[in-house]
Parts: sequence; C-alpha cells; structure tokens
Amino acid sequence: MKRTKLYLGGEWVQPTGSDVLEVENPATEQIIGVVPAAGAADVDRAVHAARDAFPAWSGMSPRQRAEYLDRLWQGLHRRRDDIARTITMELGTPLKVATAIQAGLPLTVLRGYADLAESYEFTERIGHSLILKEPIGVVAAITPWNYPLHQMIAKVAPALLAGCTVVLKPAELTPFVAYLLADAVHEAELPAGVFNLVCGPGPVAGAALAVHPGVDMVSFTGSTEVGKRISVLAAENVKKVALELGGKSANVILDDADLTAAVKVGVGNALLNAGQTCMAWTRMLVPHSRYEQALELAAAAAGKYPVGNPMLEGTRLGPLSSARQRSSVLAHIETGLSQGARLVAGGDEVPPHGHYVPATVLADVKPDDVVAQEEIFGPVLAVIPFGDDDEAVSIANNSRYGLSGAVWSGDEERALAVAHRLQTGSVDINGAAFNPQAPFGGYKQSGIGRELGRYGLEEFLQTKAIQR
Repeated sequence: MKRTKLYLGGEWVQPTGSDVLEVENPATEQIIGVVPAAGAADVDRAVHAARDAFPAWSGMSPRQRAEYLDRLWQGLHRRRDDIARTITMELGTPLKVATAIQAGLPLTVLRGYADLAESYEFTERIGHSLILKEPIGVVAAITPWNYPLHQMIAKVAPALLAGCTVVLKPAELTPFVAYLLADAVHEAELPAGVFNLVCGPGPVAGAALAVHPGVDMVSFTGSTEVGKRISVLAAENVKKVALELGGKSANVILDDADLTAAVKVGVGNALLNAGQTCMAWTRMLVPHSRYEQALELAAAAAGKYPVGNPMLEGTRLGPLSSARQRSSVLAHIETGLSQGARLVAGGDEVPPHGHYVPATVLADVKPDDVVAQEEIFGPVLAVIPFGDDDEAVSIANNSRYGLSGAVWSGDEERALAVAHRLQTGSVDINGAAFNPQAPFGGYKQSGIGRELGRYGLEEFLQTKAIQR
C-alpha cells in the first residue's frame, strides 16, 4: 500500500516535501505502506483551496449539498469491504467488528446528515427578527485513529451540510482509510476545494491548521492533553474549537439489576476495539452484596475474548494500535497491581509478534487509584464495590472526565434517577443501544461541543439576527 500525493483543490497533487509516514500492521509489526507527511506549506495550500471554494459551496441550498452527500454515501458503500479490511490492517480491529462498526456506522451517520437537509430549519422568525444559521467557514477536522472513518464522517458530513469547506488531517496511524474517503469524494465530484486531505504529524500539520488564520474552526477528537494544546493554538485567532476528548466512564450496576446481563454487556463494552474506545465503560461499579459474584461473571466473560489474528472470523480481541500504546497499557496494569488491585482475568501469554494485551479485569480497585482515574485505552476493566446509590453516584462522578456511562436496575425509574445525577454527556440504561442521531459529547475534561444528529450540525453553524 502506497500513496504519494495529497488531495488539494479537487486534485491529487505532490506534497512540497519528501518526508513520509510509515504505516504498521499492529498484528504483525510489519510496515504495510507509506503516505506523504504534509508540512506547513501543504497545510497552507489546503486552507487556501478551502477558502476559495467556500463562497460557491456555502451559496448552494442545503438540499443541493445533501445531493453530494448522497453520492458520497454511495461511493463509501461500494467501498465498504475495502474500508473494513483497511482498518483491520491499519488498526487491528477484528474484521467482523470492522465491517459492522468501523465501516457500517459511518454510513449510518452520513445517511442521517443527507436526510437531515429535508427537515432542519436553517432560518426561523422571532418576533420581527429573521434568524439565520450560516456556515462558520473553513473547518479543520483533526481526527483520531481508534474509529478513523467514523470520526472523519462525524465531522466532515455535518460541516459540508452546513455549507463549510473542510481540511481533513487524519491520525498518523490510520491514514489509508482517509485516502479511501478522498477517493469517494473525488468520485462524487464535490466541487474543487470543498474537501481537502493532508496527512502529517500532529505537531506539524495539526498545529499548522490550529494556528492558520484562514481556518475558522477546529474540530478535534483525541486525548485531553492534545485538545488543551489545540485550544491554546486556536485562541491566537479566536477561532471556534470543538473538542471530543477522553473518558473514564462508569458502569453502575445497582443491587436489583440483572447481574449476569449487566456484567456480560459491561465486559463486552470495555473490550470493544481492544478497549480503545473513548466512551468505554472502563469502571464497573458493583454493590458489596453482589461483588464476588460479579467478579466471577466478569472473569468468565473476559475469558471469552482471547487475543487473535484480527483477520480471522472468530477473533473478538485484536492487538492494540502500536507498541507505544501496548507499553502504556501494560504500565497501567502494573501500577494498578502495585496499588493493591487483584488480577481476576488477564496475564495470559500472547503471540510473540503483534501489540497484544490480554483481556484484563482488576478487582479491589479504589476510587482514587490510578487505574480508576486515568484513561488507559486498552482492554482493562476496573471493578469497584459500593454501598448504596449515593455512594455509587459519588464514585462515578469522581473523575475529571464525563463522556459516557451506564446504569442497570430492575426498576427503570430508579435507574433514570441515578442517570440524572451522573455528570456525563450520555448514559445508557439497561444496555440501551447507541443512537447515532442523539448528541454525543462530554462534560468536564471530556470535551466541548457535541457531535451527531442536528446537534452535530449546529456546531458548524453561526447565528445571525436580522431585524426588519
């Protein structure tokens, strides 16, 4: 796999420099290809192309823009199998999961935005005022490696529907799927400059986008620390910043819950994508009275996730994204054990090649322990006992993050009461399914702004009032 050009102004063009990014297959530790490493000069070309395209694109009606989104959906749908295989090779997500989620979810989100053009009101009246919702301008979309295409579409689709033009900077670990997106954009014949692709290191290409005076908004998904840095850089030009950052979500299992279902689903949630999910329920809170039973269930559930070749049909737990990520996760596990946690699952041997970490369940974790406070981003579940509902809420809210969470109870009203008290952007009750039309985003240091559905669209709009 090799890509030598950048997508700027509707054309595949040579980068200004000769540096490249090597892309590794985390299951084999073999280099599978290279892409250009864009520099500040390439970013500048991309931003100028987006600025040039903005007047005509923003002047179209939302329905006209939605027609392009529909054609983009068709192009991505035709590439669905290629997308899944590419993400499995770049990231290590098991192929079955990659097909259903990594390739399937972005299609659902994109279809939702194409359809939203029919119902969303871009104008309204308040008394003698006409309220207009207008595109914010040129958007820099800086996306992560863990759900690469989903995060691209969650930014690009609403930005384009709003009338913005986009410069996409994908993660260095997973750039090839961004090229598949650019291929589909080109095939859909979006006007030149509406979508631009620059691959490059975050400290170079990402920083250049954040400070560029021609960028009106930065939409970033990634770590909280990098999000803070982007906010500082963007503040130089007082540009809008939307941030979707880390999480340390709590799965609160009350004493009247279906414990078997709650633990099984909770373990599966924590291990999805090898635990590399910002909204994963990585803290399982269980009543003292059911604690040991929950640990037995959690260990048994984790045992059904042996690591394996992500290309094989039956694999449920693939490798981590990189050697660096694996080292970080293993260090967190060691820290947890040194602080008194008990290993009830994990420690198994893994293949000699590949960045694998076995499914790990840590018992007897205290609410202030490192493994209960820091986002590990690996297949590690911390189980914490509690006394009553008040203590469960207190433990759940004892975090600098507030992205997601869950509550389980045989009494839905009781579960809802607890959910109301959780300081987090979303809560699932009794295993309710993810809703791609509902707003997604966090409280506290989990971010600023919302993605998905009409809330995601409104992030890329600014409001004007005309009195007459």
